[in-house]
Amino acid sequence: MPLDFTAIDFETANSSSASACAVGLARVRGGRVVATAGWLIRPPAGHDRFFEINMGIHGIRPEDVVGAADWSTQLADLVAFAGDDILVAHNAGFDMTVLRRACEVTGDAYPAYRYLCSLQVARKTYELDSYRLPVVAAAAGHLDFAHHDAAADALACAHIVIDAAARNGVQDAVELAMLLGLRIPQIPLPAETPVPQRPVPQHPVQAGAAVA
Repeated sequence: MPLDFTAIDFETANSSSASACAVGLARVRGGRVVATAGWLIRPPAGHDRFFEINMGIHGIRPEDVVGAADWSTQLADLVAFAGDDILVAHNAGFDMTVLRRACEVTGDAYPAYRYLCSLQVARKTYELDSYRLPVVAAAAGHLDFAHHDAAADALACAHIVIDAAARNGVQDAVELAMLLGLRIPQIPLPAETPVPQRPVPQHPVQAGAAVA
């Protein structure tokens, strides 16, 4: 089978896993990147406060997402891009939790994507002092990208898995995982349709004001 997958990366507005404010995607077909995409997201209400530490990491500010599509609106584009692919992300547990939690708080249905963690792949493939995304990407020959730009991070992640597959002599993401002794888990679907959670205001708000 060919090396086909979609790499994904989320950035968040704050410490809530539901606070997605950007997503990046890179589609791989036959071991080559054939399409990339990325856009800003207006985080779900109640999870839309931007923390200084997060803004310092990715540079996205509240005013940047004012005109962006909200989670529910952009979800269809995300799913259309990824299709039925295995998703790949660096520290995939984080990104899959963002996808699941954002859907839970908005009441949107989410597909039970299978996923592979490029961080785990890297630890089994390279001998490095650090397995941070820029360090691993450099080992894979992908240099000088804008770390914490979601689209750039997704592309870097894609190149890591492409290089790891080549180094290990495999041509399929499932085969790569099996060779390295890794699992390809699946995002668990809820037993029943999730009920949107009522956000708890972090400070008093005036009537008609949005919760920050």
